Amino acid sequence: MAPLLELQDVEARYGPVQALRGVSLTVGDGEIVAVLGPNGAGKTTTLRAISGLVTMSGEVRFAGKRISRAAPERAARIGIAHVPEGRGLFQELSVRENLRLGAYLGRNGFDENYERARSYFPWLESRGDQQAGTLSGGEQQMLALARALMSRPRLLLLDEPSLGLAPLIVRELFEIVTELNEKEGLAVLVVEQNAKLALRSSSRAYVLEVGRVALEGPSAELVENESVRKSYLGY
Repeated sequence: MAPLLELQDVEARYGPVQALRGVSLTVGDGEIVAVLGPNGAGKTTTLRAISGLVTMSGEVRFAGKRISRAAPERAARIGIAHVPEGRGLFQELSVRENLRLGAYLGRNGFDENYERARSYFPWLESRGDQQAGTLSGGEQQMLALARALMSRPRLLLLDEPSLGLAPLIVRELFEIVTELNEKEGLAVLVVEQNAKLALRSSSRAYVLEVGRVALEGPSAELVENESVRKSYLGY
């Protein structure tokens, strides 16, 4: 069976700076895959290449169709939801207004998607009129994930979801992501600084270094890899 998402020899640049140098990876339908690596390795750029947010070359295929260099709206319309680093919320808008924007390209209408999101984040109901920028950091990250779910994606791209959050909130966030994967078959490609958490939550992982895939394999095996342990796991 063909993978849900496939990158083949993807390269990307920011002006004269080459950020990706032939990255190839796959995500199966209903699979959680992690991307690890030091700062500047190309992790965020990989997600941006999938979403059409950076100039790139190479091949990106989703559900068997070529989407290389597609506009970001197309990526969202065909079932890819991207939660960027920094959350990307509209800070001046209310919680409910942010959710409505997330549902714009979704299926089944706002009400049905809202009920689904509320089943994972019950607090959304009481905070609907609150300005998004006044939420705590953890609540904002949860809202960003809820907004992504409003489009009914097949693939969720998560960029550093634990950044700046307390461990308890991070654990809750990943429990919800795991539940979405197990109950609904949502595929997830997650870039995460917390390598232990990322490897524990995923079935496979890729390690990027200077824009290239340096290591890949089952997460359980990478946990035991000496270079991964020394560089990312601290033992």
